[in-house]
Amino acid sequence: MDLFNSALGKNITFVHPEYFIISGLSGIPNIKHYYLFLFFVYIVSVLGNTAVMAVIYLDHNLRTPKYVAVFNLAFVDLFGNSALVPKVLDVFLFNHHRIPYNDCLTYLFFCYTCLSMQSFNLVALSYDRLVAIIFPLHYQVKVTHRLMLSLVASFWVFVIIAVLIAVGLITRLSICESVVVNSYFCDHGQIYRLSCNDHFPNYVLSCLYPLLLFWLPLVFILVSYLYIGCTLAKVATFQQGLKAFKTCIGHLSLVAIYFIPLLITFTLMEKIHPNARIINLSLTSVFPPMLNPIIYVLQTQEIKESLKRLLKIRGKSKITMKKITPM
Repeated sequence: MDLFNSALGKNITFVHPEYFIISGLSGIPNIKHYYLFLFFVYIVSVLGNTAVMAVIYLDHNLRTPKYVAVFNLAFVDLFGNSALVPKVLDVFLFNHHRIPYNDCLTYLFFCYTCLSMQSFNLVALSYDRLVAIIFPLHYQVKVTHRLMLSLVASFWVFVIIAVLIAVGLITRLSICESVVVNSYFCDHGQIYRLSCNDHFPNYVLSCLYPLLLFWLPLVFILVSYLYIGCTLAKVATFQQGLKAFKTCIGHLSLVAIYFIPLLITFTLMEKIHPNARIINLSLTSVFPPMLNPIIYVLQTQEIKESLKRLLKIRGKSKITMKKITPM
């Protein structure tokens, strides 16, 4: 606790600037086209994830533990993109580069919370696939609504506490080197490096959190699919194994889309141009939320059948209303 109470009982004043200046993506020709592309991605993401949440809410057949995780995935994607993209467009497209200090920390909190929850949502879905394929006869007993809700809630609590700790440690820094943040949002790593007092705790978190929030979920997902593959190879025919593994293709696609850009960026952090790093991370933040409802959700048979039922019910209700309405 000494790290959090280092100023307790001492006459220490932390220097907090009035604002930060977001200055990423500078010097790139025709960069406004990229911002318009982000706006298009955002609109598609909003429409897709809103549709997914509406279908799951309206269709009682989808009130299963699996779709608790899917609904949370759509909610996080919608919330995360809404927290990030409009502000990015406001900063860079409309040249509002100054962000007040408290607003910047709030922006950081929501962006990192949603980005981290994406990886844990993939963990919840991989657990669902693991039990469904390895223990199909015990699936309804092992994967219940209570278990899935508890799992999702525990992920939220863990991520929120972790990000709050990071934000709290930033408030213990005196920012006097500069107020210019070379990123597309209020980036934790870029902000703590601007301090002129000891930022070792922040440095420790910047090394620890990628392991806890990204690498650990990725290891769990890879191990679960390795176990699935080994089990299917032992007990199933090739056709049965292929049929079972097809149910995982959408999830594996999302895992690749989310994790590969992050791993490339973190591995080559010092070797790639800052603008390339920023574009890569920004695309990693906005692309999975757009593709999730297209690749994973809207391609599943349950969602397709649900959409057909809802459209059929809507069509019948329109016909009934026309018959009831007097001429």
